[in-house]
Amino acid sequence: MSFHQLPQVRPRFDVNKHYVRFREIRDDGYVLFDFAIGDPELAVELMLPLAAYQAFCRERGVIYLTREQAETIDFERSKWQFGRPGIQE
Repeated sequence: MSFHQLPQVRPRFDVNKHYVRFREIRDDGYVLFDFAIGDPELAVELMLPLAAYQAFCRERGVIYLTREQAETIDFERSKWQFGRPGIQE
């Protein structure tokens, strides 16, 4: 018999919390970033010109993910994508 680790208790989903994970500024001046509402692990990838990105973040009062938080999310996603944590293509 195999035992599986139960998921950790997650904080309540809060639609008032907006998260941004900065990815890069492209040569054409566009900013590539991930945006999430309520849970930084459920994000969409967006791209805006720099000034629009800055306004977008300011108007939403975003929480910027740290490098460590982003790495934790990537590690967790690898479990789903590759079947084990920490595995890459």
